[in-house]
Amino acid sequence: MEPTDKQESVFEGIAASPGIAHGQAFLLTHREITVPEYSISADKIDAEVDRLDNAIVKTRQQIQKIQNEIRGTIGEDEARIFDAHLLVLEDQALIGEAIRDMQTELSNIESSIWKIGHRYVEAFAQIDDEYLKERASDIRDVMRRLLSNLTGEQLQHLGEFVNNKVLVAHDVTPSDSASMDQANLLGIVTDAGSKTSHAVIVARSMNIPAVVGLGDITSKINQNAVILVDGYDGKVVVNPSEATLFRYGKLKDKKRSLEKRMIEYSKEASATRDGHPVKLMANIEKADEAERALELGADGIGLFRSEYLFMNTHKLPTEEEQFQAYRKAVEKMNGLSVTIRTLDLGGDKVFDSSEVSMYRESNPFLGYRAVRFCLDHENVFKAQLRAILRASAFGDVRIMYPMISGALELSQCNALLETTKNELRTEGIAFDEKIKTGAMIEIPSAAIAADTLVEGSDFFSIGTNDLIQYLIAVDRLNDRVAHLYEPTHPAVVRTLNMIVEAARKGKIGVSICGEVAGDPVMVPLLVGLGMECLSMSSTLLPNVKFVVQNMDMSEAKAIAKMALEETDGSVILEHLLDFYTSRMDQLY
Repeated sequence: MEPTDKQESVFEGIAASPGIAHGQAFLLTHREITVPEYSISADKIDAEVDRLDNAIVKTRQQIQKIQNEIRGTIGEDEARIFDAHLLVLEDQALIGEAIRDMQTELSNIESSIWKIGHRYVEAFAQIDDEYLKERASDIRDVMRRLLSNLTGEQLQHLGEFVNNKVLVAHDVTPSDSASMDQANLLGIVTDAGSKTSHAVIVARSMNIPAVVGLGDITSKINQNAVILVDGYDGKVVVNPSEATLFRYGKLKDKKRSLEKRMIEYSKEASATRDGHPVKLMANIEKADEAERALELGADGIGLFRSEYLFMNTHKLPTEEEQFQAYRKAVEKMNGLSVTIRTLDLGGDKVFDSSEVSMYRESNPFLGYRAVRFCLDHENVFKAQLRAILRASAFGDVRIMYPMISGALELSQCNALLETTKNELRTEGIAFDEKIKTGAMIEIPSAAIAADTLVEGSDFFSIGTNDLIQYLIAVDRLNDRVAHLYEPTHPAVVRTLNMIVEAARKGKIGVSICGEVAGDPVMVPLLVGLGMECLSMSSTLLPNVKFVVQNMDMSEAKAIAKMALEETDGSVILEHLLDFYTSRMDQLY
């Protein structure tokens, strides 16, 4: 029953993004492109295909622009969402079927694209699998953009009409995420969607409360109705009473208080209750992010992703431009260490320039990337090494090589570094003669042969994002199998232990800079295995530090022992969740 103006109604959906929002609803109803339908003659078929090709090129450029905006404002993982959209444009089954329909029916290409695209959307929407259902949203979003470019009808985006309200819609497309603004979008409520919805992932990154999967909520909320969004428990309250508003106001204050207390904890030393130090560092992409990392209690920068100096330009950054960026980050950290990862282009990070050659590959994540690219372009690599070495004269800088597969690559990188050092000495340019270098362990071959990498390394840094997906053959960006991505898989736990043991025997440091490092649930396992340093997004530091400060090393070691003996990853995760809940209960 549709709620009256005075009646409070509660609807339950999926808690997709935590937080509480209260305000007027903006009901988003019809945004479909008007698709013309008319007959064409056979001699117009080639012209229609040309129109489609041009529209595909334009659509690809628009998606890549959105991807770069998301990468710059929110983060790399959120930007990868749009890889799926680019793949839709290259799907020869879908595009080819639309062209064949146009040729058979002698209809304009827009009508064929709409018909075939709609068929694919409906097919995916009917699949009884949460991850596959979400692909319907991807296809719908790409088709709308493609049809917009074919018809010339302008697309509207959230930023154009949501003004300090709660968005209520059937679904929110990933493209909409580019125009999301935390300043004027209070919350999100949708009929469809799940926790893995692409727009929801972005909403979580921007701290916008969201409840999705409500079925038909759009038919039960009037335009400008007053609603309350509970992103913690997945509830939407329409026309909330004074008592409900009071109760949620207290809850919101409590949550804010907890967040503030965690930030207060982050100002204290990062050590377990029994005094075992655990360094907590920040992952950054820009020098300006160093300041925020310090504010949230970072012990240094564990990962400076240097490739972002290359990503939003068609021209190679000069040695001087790189030096200034590295120096700025080093100086902002006030003597704390800054670990700069050398260029990790390739995979999903393609540099488009006439100055270097990067080709489209069928499997780019296993292809021409990172040190493979750098060792093949010594002029590019050397310019970066010179810039990093020059910056090391201004603070504690460390160099980290990504995607090392074995001792030969590591020795080649170190040899080029020595050559670069000699050049700087000859030129009389200052740098840290004792600068430390390390290998990223993110390929199974490097993990298995970690003992052979000790001699050429001052430290190891484990990149779990790639390591886990390579170990258990799960592409975490492929929604069909992403649910199989399991950081607590026994193979992962034992591999991490093996790397730590190799580092310990070689008397070098070991840290972890993948996503699991910022997961507070995983903290006791990682610390118990012997990780000396965890590096993560700055916003995650307070929560992780709270867990570190509220456990004993003996507890962490007991959890690690259990995990190494257990054969079921879900059991390991259950133990970790129980431990985390017990620590959070203390905070409450």
